[in-house]
Amino acid sequence: MPVNGTMHDKKVSHDLERAFRDRARGVKRAGLWAAARLGMSGVDAEAYARSVVTADFEEAGDEDVIAKLRRDLAALGVADGEIRAQLAHCLAEAAAGDGAGN
Repeated sequence: MPVNGTMHDKKVSHDLERAFRDRARGVKRAGLWAAARLGMSGVDAEAYARSVVTADFEEAGDEDVIAKLRRDLAALGVADGEIRAQLAHCLAEAAAGDGAGN
């Protein structure tokens, strides 16, 4: 094993990249869930889900995503707790590697 930390640096880099991809996949899943609630499907649902992923870059944590979903789902009366639970579920599934193709 190299003593200079190169392997450690590569592992850390790999872990960070994986976490980033997992989070993006989970947020996209939440976006697809919301799109379905909004009556979207196909290309429209995919575009909406991408907009939710983009919203995730506004600030650290979940609040930027939750705020977008809350605004977009307000007319349907979707509760904040349901949005938070669905996001947590989608993030957990993505981190577990469930359906990694999404």
